[in-house]
Amino acid sequence: MVAKINAEMYVQAFLAATTVKILASMIFALVFLLKIRVNKYVFAADFFYVYFLNMAFEIYGLLCNLRNQNLK
Repeated sequence: MVAKINAEMYVQAFLAATTVKILASMIFALVFLLKIRVNKYVFAADFFYVYFLNMAFEIYGLLCNLRNQNLK
């Protein structure tokens, strides 16, 4: 949406969204660990595994979009 409105702000918006996403995820993990009794190390490993897998797909999609713009 930001790229359609103002292409120059795309990078800043993407970085801001990524920062908000990681902070929200960390807060969720902290609240979950404080409220529910689980093995904290296993939960942290599973949480970051899923988070970094999601981030890898996000970066892959971003790179594919940027490559398509260079071809135009």
